[in-house]
Amino acid sequence: MSSDPALIAALLGAIVGLVLALSGAGGGIIAVPLLVFGLHLEMVAAAPIGLIAVGLAALVGAVLGLREGIVRYRAAALIGTVGMLAAPLGVWLAQRIPNPPLLFAFGLLLALTGWRSWRRAARDVRGEAPAPTVRHACEINPAEGRLRWTAPCARALAATGATSGLLSGLLGVGGGFVIVPALGRHTDLDHRSVLATSLAVIALVSVGGVGAAASHGHIALATAAPFAGGALAALLAGRQIGRRLQGPRLQQVFALVCGAVSLLMLARATGLITLGVQ
Repeated sequence: MSSDPALIAALLGAIVGLVLALSGAGGGIIAVPLLVFGLHLEMVAAAPIGLIAVGLAALVGAVLGLREGIVRYRAAALIGTVGMLAAPLGVWLAQRIPNPPLLFAFGLLLALTGWRSWRRAARDVRGEAPAPTVRHACEINPAEGRLRWTAPCARALAATGATSGLLSGLLGVGGGFVIVPALGRHTDLDHRSVLATSLAVIALVSVGGVGAAASHGHIALATAAPFAGGALAALLAGRQIGRRLQGPRLQQVFALVCGAVSLLMLARATGLITLGVQ
């Protein structure tokens, strides 16, 4: 008996939503590998579908953050606008780069994300304080409670947007692994505000990537709709679980998953694993 592709897509999307609920931002980077190995899609087809799911989930998180007043919407608007402009370039490149190099790049990106997550979680387990940082380019004005806008601040945020947008269009990732560290490095925002602002940016950048892919006719809606629906439903259902289970040990599990999946992606890119593609 043949499996229903829509059902498989919904179940794979639910995995992404649960990981998003548990890790805060990690589900986006596993969306594309799930589509590559679960539905045998090539990168050029999997990237926009993953971006739709990531963008919808980020939109929900951003709306909740706006309701709580922790989204820095002016910073998000600048980063997101630049990202939206850069995302079509990533999509354009993805149309012209063969599948193996894209898979290889994604595998390296997963490995880097896993290593960073493991290092951060291990530091938390040991109870070590983060290394002291130099003066931030963007700092909160205590009198107004808003970021001070300077030329170095604008340059730093714009560069963050350009990087996240390019990677979003090229690889179908939301860019949270770029945005969150950048906001932590360039601003003195607290962690909750960084995450909420990052989600707002991801939602905006996803619009640029998905729109560019749609203009090229590279979105399989029959797969994208159930995948995104499954991710959104699982994210909403798993929010309460995520609040109870979040912690450094969970981040270490996520890091191990990233490492294992990165090996699969690299093996697929080099031909050690062969799959039929749609």
